[in-house]
Order: sequence, then C-alpha cells, then structure tokens
Amino acid sequence: MTLGSQIVWDDTVLPFQLDAADIRGRVARLDGVLGGILKQHNYPPQVEALVAEMALLTALIGQTIKLRWKLSLQVQSKGAVRMIATDYYAPDGEGSEARIRAYASYDADRLSDDAPFDQVGEGYFAILIDQGEGMTPYQGITPLEGGSLAACAEAYFAQSEQLPTRFQLSFGKSSEPGVAEHWRAGGVMLQHMPKASPLVAKGEGLGELLNADDLLDGDASEDWNRVNILLDTVEEMELIGPQVPPNDLLLRLFHEETPRVFDTQPVRFGCTCSEERVRQSLSIYSARDIEKMTTDDGRVTADCQFCSAHYDLDPVTVGFEAEAQSSE
Repeated sequence: MTLGSQIVWDDTVLPFQLDAADIRGRVARLDGVLGGILKQHNYPPQVEALVAEMALLTALIGQTIKLRWKLSLQVQSKGAVRMIATDYYAPDGEGSEARIRAYASYDADRLSDDAPFDQVGEGYFAILIDQGEGMTPYQGITPLEGGSLAACAEAYFAQSEQLPTRFQLSFGKSSEPGVAEHWRAGGVMLQHMPKASPLVAKGEGLGELLNADDLLDGDASEDWNRVNILLDTVEEMELIGPQVPPNDLLLRLFHEETPRVFDTQPVRFGCTCSEERVRQSLSIYSARDIEKMTTDDGRVTADCQFCSAHYDLDPVTVGFEAEAQSSE
C-alpha cells in the first residue's frame, strides 16, 4: 500500500445505495480535513475528539443534501464545552471539492477526564441549511441526549425528518510508522427512505423523541434491522484505517444487499473568511461605534474563530461613514 493510493479515498465521501433494502448511505474518511481544522487551535484532547466527531457527521450529512450553499451543525450546551460549530460548503461545480470548517468554545477549568460527550451538558444539537440568497434558511433542533453527537444526529433525523438514520463512527489519533501523529476519522451513515409510520402521520404519542422503531414496520423494519446487524460487524480499523478502500468495506458488509456506489465527493478544510467579509460585517456601524472598537494602537482588529486568520484594519476605512471620512 503506497501513500498515493491511501490518498485516493482519504478526505472523501462515497455515496451508496443498498438496492435489496431500499436504504441509502455514505462512507466517509477524513484525514487532511481534520488536520486543517485542528491545527488552527490548541484544543485539549476531549475537545479535539468532539470536533472530529462533529466534522465527520458534517461530511456525511452534507453530502446527502442537494445543497446549493451551506449546511451548518451546531451544539450549544451548558457544559464545559459550550459550543461546537461546523460548516459544510457545497462544491462550486461537478467534480469540485466541498469545504468543511469547525471550531469549539469551551471552559478549560470545567473540563474533566470523563468521556468527550460528558464535557457537554444540557443543551441542543442543531442542523441549519442555508440555500443562499432569496431562500428561507431551515433550522431543526434536538436535545443533547443519547451519549454521543452521532446519537443526537440520529434523533434529529427521526424527530424532524421522520427518516430512520444510523451512524457508525470511529475517530482518533493515528500513529502510523514514519508519519507524524495526527487525527483520522471514518464512518458509515445509513438512511431508510420510507413514508412516515401511521403513528407519526396521525400525530399520536406522548411527545417523546422518536427512533427508527417508531418509523418502520413490516418488511421495511426487517430490512432496516438486518442491515444494521451487518453494520454492527464493522471493525474500528475498517472505518478509520487507511488500508481498506470504501468499496471493499461495502462489499464486506453488505454484499447480499446489492450495494451500488456513486461518484465520490472530495472534501477539504476551507474557510470563507476574508478582509472583504470583515469590512462588510462592520459596514453597519457608525464612526462613533467604530471608535469604540478601535484599539489603543489605533486599529480595528478581528479574528476568525474557524481558521484563526487575523485582520488589522484602519478604522477610517470601515463603517458606513468610511467613504466620507476617507475623502476628508
């Protein structure tokens, strides 16, 4: 196995369909994407793990949506990790890369040695879809429950979309011989596409969170359970390791379900911040407001939370009064 052949399926999402079970899915492998995200910050290991899981979910979910612009995943919590935010930007055209960025906000004094998900407390998991100018943004939320961010995403799809969904994820630091230690992540997403169950359609029940069992019955339920049992046999290194190509993984797991694969979607770390965007965000402020933002050194500064880019601007060139001031 050469490094070049490993790169073929690193930082990609492979869509597939199981014809025998009416189930679609995605296989994702992230390597350089996580490196690009995490090297921007000096996160503790627990926070790095949460950001890695969130980025992997973002790659898998983003590829399932006919996205024109941006998908965002967010965690807001009262725990030590107060916020995790990720963005997935749709490819500019056929064959182009999708872009992912992410960051977390946390209280270092409240972090513990417990599992990463235990660092978040009461709060919510949100999915936001922005299809661009002229389109109404969509937002759906679900409580932070279930023991992992993946479980929160599964609950979101069951509750908000009535789509039985399963994630099997693996992520951690790789220590390959001759290669610097770095984060890798891999996972499989399954999604059944039936009509909502009679219980959901009639609006019955007690208002509890839904799961796949609430949405399926008959043959659909049997298909879903069978495919999930097969997915349970996947090994961690099959998900995260560089040796097993996604096609081989699908054949190993689901060869009796008639897997069909589609075009691979490459992904990379990418941020959309720019000096122009910073100036645009400041354009709503008056000269007096800008003066309050000016540092003792006579500059207006801004830092991107996603990529740590630093912008240093002359205060007379920003704000809605900038042109008048500049001409004086």
